[in-house]
Amino acid sequence: MGPSAIRYAGLEDRLAALGIDCVDRGNVATEVAEAAAHHDPRARFLPEILATCGRIADIVGEAVDDGSIPIVLGGDHSIALGTLAGLASRRGPGAVLWFDAHCDLNTPETTPSGNVHGMPLAAALGYGGQSFDDASLTLPAVQPSRVAVIGARVTDPGERALIGELGLGVHTMSKVDRRGIETVVSDALERAAGAPFVHISLDMDGLDPDVAPGVGTPVPGGLTYREAHLAMELVAESGLLGSLEIVEVNPILDRQNATASLAVELAASAFGATTL
Repeated sequence: MGPSAIRYAGLEDRLAALGIDCVDRGNVATEVAEAAAHHDPRARFLPEILATCGRIADIVGEAVDDGSIPIVLGGDHSIALGTLAGLASRRGPGAVLWFDAHCDLNTPETTPSGNVHGMPLAAALGYGGQSFDDASLTLPAVQPSRVAVIGARVTDPGERALIGELGLGVHTMSKVDRRGIETVVSDALERAAGAPFVHISLDMDGLDPDVAPGVGTPVPGGLTYREAHLAMELVAESGLLGSLEIVEVNPILDRQNATASLAVELAASAFGATTL
């Protein structure tokens, strides 16, 4: 329903107004959770998720081959593993700016919940463990020195240990408050510059629930409306955007499709929309 809500909010028309030609490849097939086996409680539905991510990786790789900029919509943030693997299959391990209330750096060994959407960044770094070994996915897909998590305000003990081990650039909301969103994003883009690819993964729960209520795991104290737009405007100004992902839109929890509509406007800002 997340991708449908973003489409309904007018993503294609908004990008077309910027002179961007869009080709909608449709939805990627996946198992219905209620009809699937739970498998390992430490990584629930992982076989089904990996199969879906393999299909996403193929489509993303084809888009790269065509010289297009992939835009991936969700849904669950676990799809980022497929996006990043598809990019890496063509370019090698690259860079990612990960806008999120959560770091998504858990593994089946450290997870407190068993939710795979809390693991994709760890897996993309090659630290997901044997459970994530899959021939359809090119891993590791990102370089630790090129990772920037922006807007984090929830971390688990296993995530903190991995952050320290790899020296990952994690910019909590406290850092954003102290340094300002412009400095944080500019520094992250500077670290990403020169990577084989630069991917923007925008989890809508990175924003404050007051402006993005339609998410599954809202956390108070997130990016404001203007901070999020400025972040995407800085991405556009950098000229580094190679792919974009917008995830965790849940229209059941939304108010009048406000979160999906904001997702469309943030995508437009990332592609260069300005007031003047």
